[in-house]
Amino acid sequence: MKLKHSIQLAFVIIAMVSCKQKQENTIVIEDNKTETTTIDTTQTYINPLDIDYTYMVYNSARNQSYRSGADPAVIEFKGEYYMFVTRSFGYWHSKDLVNWKFIKPQQWFFEGSNAPTAFNYKDSLVYFAGDPAGYGSILYTDDPKKGLWTPTASISNNIQDSELFIDDDGKSYLYWGSSNVHPIRVKMLNKDDRFLETGVREELINLDEEKHGWERFGENNFHPTLKEGYMEGASMTKHNGKYYLQYAAPGTQFNVYADGVYVGDSPLGPFTYMKNNPMSFKPGGFTNGAGHGITVKQTNGQYWHFATMALASNAQWERRLCMFPTYFDKDGLMYSNTSYGDYPRYGANHPTKAGQHNGWMLLSYKGNVTVSSSLQQIMKFTSNDDEVEVKEIPTEKNSEGQITSKVLTDENPKTFWVAETNDDKQWITIELLNEGTLHAIQLNYHDHESGIYTRVEGLKHQFTIETSEDGKNWKTVVDRSKSDIDAPNAYLVLDEPVKAKYVRYNNIKVPGNNFAMSEVRVFGLGLGKAPNKVSNFKINREKDRRDISFSWDKVEGAQGYNIRWGIAPNKLYQSWQVYDTNSHFMRCLDRDTPYYFTIEAYNENGISEQTETIYVE
Repeated sequence: MKLKHSIQLAFVIIAMVSCKQKQENTIVIEDNKTETTTIDTTQTYINPLDIDYTYMVYNSARNQSYRSGADPAVIEFKGEYYMFVTRSFGYWHSKDLVNWKFIKPQQWFFEGSNAPTAFNYKDSLVYFAGDPAGYGSILYTDDPKKGLWTPTASISNNIQDSELFIDDDGKSYLYWGSSNVHPIRVKMLNKDDRFLETGVREELINLDEEKHGWERFGENNFHPTLKEGYMEGASMTKHNGKYYLQYAAPGTQFNVYADGVYVGDSPLGPFTYMKNNPMSFKPGGFTNGAGHGITVKQTNGQYWHFATMALASNAQWERRLCMFPTYFDKDGLMYSNTSYGDYPRYGANHPTKAGQHNGWMLLSYKGNVTVSSSLQQIMKFTSNDDEVEVKEIPTEKNSEGQITSKVLTDENPKTFWVAETNDDKQWITIELLNEGTLHAIQLNYHDHESGIYTRVEGLKHQFTIETSEDGKNWKTVVDRSKSDIDAPNAYLVLDEPVKAKYVRYNNIKVPGNNFAMSEVRVFGLGLGKAPNKVSNFKINREKDRRDISFSWDKVEGAQGYNIRWGIAPNKLYQSWQVYDTNSHFMRCLDRDTPYYFTIEAYNENGISEQTETIYVE
């Protein structure tokens, strides 16, 4: 299930500014231990990815105006990278997997592309398919940067969520499927004869919710009536002679949207369920979901998994994109590092820790916010049937008569604030709970009755950001007052770190009818100590072995906790980040699999030592 809609053009470079400083900090490394390291911040990125997402046509009949990006297909072609996204009326180009520029192709599907697929065949041609109606020609080009594509005469019918895979021997395969009933299928094509079918078709894999808790439909893998998840978004990666067939479940609108893997010795199978599934999973934190993606190999050999994150505020099809480093361990198990997955991460140019959390922590959580005006403050959520539930939060003022807003620092992307006007008189001021060293800021704008329903040129976000130690003397640290950059999830790395207690956003003009913001997130390092190690970590695997509950003692000064688990002490590949609680309940385990668990506390100063791993049968 993936629907998207789009816009007419936009040429935009979203720049990730370099920060020259280096700083010592304790971070979690890939083997789930900690080390003190010198952070080289020459390039970082954050999820959701900072690109100029397209406004959707879908739901325009309801006057629902919102941006979305989903179902990414990313390929490397002649040392550079191209990212195709559902119903975006074009695609993005990058040289470094961090900075992306939109390309408007000269020929394209009239409705954009839905759940696209792309394949680079031996650096000679890029092949592409993804018609929203479920049929269409496969396009090809030898110059995707120019955007001139040629269609084949062959037509594929009744195809959704397709994946084109061409093996090293030139044999071609098309995987497809998007259903809560039907399996993922494959058919062979003749690359040298207009991609006509050869007559070989196979049914490959289907969901098994009774065994795999993470495949169950619904937010947190629970729905009161529907039990069958959606299997969709097939993708194929070949590594060391093995074929890794990836698939998404249980639904794109949910926090538990994830990608799993079946492994085979042939593109046609048979395939065996991978024991450490799901391989891409991000159910907790600020932005959730990491499903319906694709795995691309960087020129240096590093793998990356691009996937879909759920926003689901204006509509359940409102989504964003994410990127996580991906690995194959010594046993051939495929996994992604999604821990602290919406915190700043090393860019693809880092020699040893590309894509991993770089150690900058969240400084703005529960900060005291005052705003210039308030048309409304909303908690908005779409239910499973795409109906929108809206709760308006009453306007409050502090003792000085200033309007306050808790929704801008609550780590919830579905809450938002709307200013009375979209002009240069509007501002947001955050008083951090504790002074810290600021390195980066992420702005998450909200589309509130924006009135845009397709891709348009010239959209831009113009603003300045100031910081202060005392709330009186201010220093400008970001100046986009004359910017032509369209950045609905702007990630701003400061040229130099700055010590501050206050952060002020000054609006000038943003796209759409209204200036609305979901979250202002400030990252860096606090001036205090990381929290102590968690104690009294208790685990209860429920009668339904897909379910498990946790409790632990609160740690003084902790913002939240990160639960890690996996199928072995050295394979703790999964994590679930929570705020403000000392208990948690999950429904995402595989019924017949034993697991190992650990937990750590975190705050604005860093991450605690992990507890000893606990084995649970």
